[in-house]
Amino acid sequence: MKEYIEEILKQSIKVIDDTHEVDVSMLKNIRVDRTKDLAHGDFASNAAMVLAKTLHKNPRQLAQSIIDNLPKDERIAKVEIAGPGFINFFINKDYVASLLAEMSADDHLGVSKVSRPQNIVVDYSAPNVAKEMAVHHIRSTVIGDAVVRVLEFLGNNVIRANHIGDWGTQFGMLIAYLERKESEQNSSMDLSDFEAFYREAKACYDADEKFAEKARHYVVLLQGGDEYCQKMWRKLVKMTMDQNQLLYRRLDVTLTDKDTMGESLYNDMLPQIVSDLEQKGLAVEDQGAIVVFLDEYKNKEGQPLGNIIRKKDGGYLYTTTDLACVKYRIDHFKADRILYFTDSRQAQHLESTWAIAKLAGYIPDTVSVEHCPFGMMLGKDGKPFKTRSGGTVKLRDVLDEAESRVNNMLEERHNPLQGEERQEVIHNVAIGAVKYADLSKNRTTDYVFDWDQMLSFEGNTAPYLQYAYSRIRAIFRKTEEKPGRIIIATLAEDELATKLQSFSDAVYAVADKAMPNILCTYLYELAESFMRFYERCPILKSEVLTDQRRSRLALCELTAKVLKQGLNLLGINVMEQM
Repeated sequence: MKEYIEEILKQSIKVIDDTHEVDVSMLKNIRVDRTKDLAHGDFASNAAMVLAKTLHKNPRQLAQSIIDNLPKDERIAKVEIAGPGFINFFINKDYVASLLAEMSADDHLGVSKVSRPQNIVVDYSAPNVAKEMAVHHIRSTVIGDAVVRVLEFLGNNVIRANHIGDWGTQFGMLIAYLERKESEQNSSMDLSDFEAFYREAKACYDADEKFAEKARHYVVLLQGGDEYCQKMWRKLVKMTMDQNQLLYRRLDVTLTDKDTMGESLYNDMLPQIVSDLEQKGLAVEDQGAIVVFLDEYKNKEGQPLGNIIRKKDGGYLYTTTDLACVKYRIDHFKADRILYFTDSRQAQHLESTWAIAKLAGYIPDTVSVEHCPFGMMLGKDGKPFKTRSGGTVKLRDVLDEAESRVNNMLEERHNPLQGEERQEVIHNVAIGAVKYADLSKNRTTDYVFDWDQMLSFEGNTAPYLQYAYSRIRAIFRKTEEKPGRIIIATLAEDELATKLQSFSDAVYAVADKAMPNILCTYLYELAESFMRFYERCPILKSEVLTDQRRSRLALCELTAKVLKQGLNLLGINVMEQM
């Protein structure tokens, strides 16, 4: 309906603008938005105030002229002028009811698929090989996965790219230490504690010169394609990703083994990248290294900063790898859009890398490459989230703690659920709470990790939304009555109907801005609207007329569908009973 109102406004303005003073750029400034107060209608536009000066008219007089020239449409009950010249549209409630009926019957709940599907590469999670995933990995992982789900829901072809750190000089040390451990055990080892393994390997490297010499030799062999070193390296990668995959499944994240695209994938491209940049006159030799200087990035003296793409010892840096990476994603996947979910501190590195890539012609003007930064996870003391001893918090320990806390909550509440049903509730509430605590915050800001807040059944939390869903489903267990035709007769019903219609807007906003918190806010507001409706509009009481009861059951059913679908897009499960 919003698009239709925008169109008829433009038609009316063309009739009024007989001197053709209004151009296309001015029309772009005209907004049609849902009102915050239904007393002011369903939609409001600023059209008259935007054009009044150009058309030399008083805004309210112009608003009346626009209204007088709008086509008659039974879907619009009335149009009024408000304040200095806002145009308020009141939509026919029978038409709104018909829209909700169509929405309920649609598998996509009224969210149309994009007219032109894109190939979208989403870079997220990105753990390191031979290191256990820490709690700070959760931000990239769950935010990226929620955006991926939304983009796919809208019909795009999404390529998940788990850009793992699987290359570098440290692998000589790790291969040598894996060799030593397997020799001591006289068998292939099952690596479960990566933190201890990495720490012990580094200690050997620092203390034992023979071990260090072997480690440095293995780096050369590995980078030269030696079969034995490649085999040991692949073993380290597999052991790491097998462990990570268990965490992804536990988090209900859609990443799989086939989505792993580590730094090593681009190794063969690096010499060609350097050669190509040199041939194009973008890279020059500077003190033995090959460097690209960018005018837009200056040092303290005002001189262009250099981006090293090959060190004087022949080694390559992250800039070179990331240049190859973006080129590969565009050439191989035919990407129309690339999203990078990484720490906000990587902003300048990525921006300078993409600046070089654009100069080299690797990123066409038709491709959108976007950094989707996120802030830090903080403890209650406002400092980066750490263990009491100051160490890194392991992701699996956080998930264990969440499930333990939910189990204790169920015991305190004497919850009767047992067996698999109880375990399902524990898992869904615990994992949902941890994920939603992150997703519900604007990703660009830091946020405080607070167990009490995230596991609360009050406020903007996953448990509150999950409970709202199960509460609605409980209504249907109390009656054999079926939902019927929707009748919007009260303000509470009108508010709920209006909020339900906004689902598509929220989903599209997430896809456009890569901000899952927009959908979180929408779902919370929907649940709040439903609770007000539930309190003010009796459903199963004997005095409620049949048609009214069936209408309200239909609103309940649609609300439950939207909550379930919305939480699913965030990677959070719901339960029929809690």
